[in-house]
Amino acid sequence: MTIGRLLDATKELILEKGCASITMNDIMDRSKLSKGAIFHHVRSKDEIFAWVLQERLEETNKRFTAEAEREVKTFEGPLGKIAEGFAALEDGGDVTNKVLVYLLGKDGDLAVGEALERYYEQTARFSKQWIQSGQKHGVIPETVDAGKMGDLFVLISLGLSVRSSIPGVSADFTAPDFTSVIRKLLQPQTR
Repeated sequence: MTIGRLLDATKELILEKGCASITMNDIMDRSKLSKGAIFHHVRSKDEIFAWVLQERLEETNKRFTAEAEREVKTFEGPLGKIAEGFAALEDGGDVTNKVLVYLLGKDGDLAVGEALERYYEQTARFSKQWIQSGQKHGVIPETVDAGKMGDLFVLISLGLSVRSSIPGVSADFTAPDFTSVIRKLLQPQTR
């Protein structure tokens, strides 16, 4: 419950003030948690921000897993659960995009670098697992290199997220295009 309150308060503050303007006092006030309760779980606001990224990833994985465990095994069901989050990748106001861009700007901070590395590795690991799950259920060809394809999807996702923070950029490649690329690269070709 404490972590949930901490994350909810932090996300609200990010939307209101942006990442750079938030202080630990703001988070304490908004979450109604004491300094000790917060610092029992984290060492800094940047660590909380990394949890915000992780939370979105875990939510996507839960949706995928629930769909993949359904009795009827299809490609479109699990893809749809993953693709539900693609629109957020293009939203510059999305909390996770704001956090990602903020943390990427803190390249000199070793702890932030480690958190981003863990986030990237977990995102790539989940992407690979999703592809392997499709292969196991016969809806993705065994010839697909799950590691390389998972990494490609992570790169595209991160690119869409970062691009969302650049004002005035006109996008030719969008979230629906991303879904289409996944579909073309992973679905077995019918003759």
